[in-house]
Amino acid sequence: MKLYYAPGACSLSPHIALCEAGLKFEAVKVDLRAKKAGDEDFLAVNPKGYVPALRLDDGQVLTEGPAIVQYVADQKPDSGLAPKAGSVERYRLQEWLNFISTELHKQFSPLFNPALPDAGKDIFKANIAKRLDWLNKQLEGKQYLAGDKFTVADGYLFVILRWAKGMKMELPAAVSAFFDRVAARPKVAEALKAEGLS
Repeated sequence: MKLYYAPGACSLSPHIALCEAGLKFEAVKVDLRAKKAGDEDFLAVNPKGYVPALRLDDGQVLTEGPAIVQYVADQKPDSGLAPKAGSVERYRLQEWLNFISTELHKQFSPLFNPALPDAGKDIFKANIAKRLDWLNKQLEGKQYLAGDKFTVADGYLFVILRWAKGMKMELPAAVSAFFDRVAARPKVAEALKAEGLS
């Protein structure tokens, strides 16, 4: 497998999942401005023009982080990175992945646009703060989103929280403790180091 990534982007989530699963893969850094991945035209890999993209061993390419991390988890079911397909727990995982993707990730996207005025950024930050307050209540008394077991949703949330910290946003207590727990995981540290982020 080949993971196309940009350091610190949402592609860090499948990078963490691949490390946690112990799967063999090649990490290919993408220059998103030039749309180049080494000597490859990245638009030929993913015509959407953004990361992550995962080239499977048979040549197919998967895109969209939540789909990729579930695929990765399913390659190593014994890793526990995702509950069994068809179980209620699996649908709970999908619920978390969708929440992170739509209610957090997409709220951050405009904040990376230098053309957005500060007043606009303040609106998005206020929306994110509300989501983080709700998330804080969900994490109280729990190690991870699903309880005591780390899943691919936790890796994805960690990536988004890294952005919040980078933008000097305050994390509520249970969210901050969650962030520290995930950051301390050896395979998370491995992915961060591989992307030059540690």
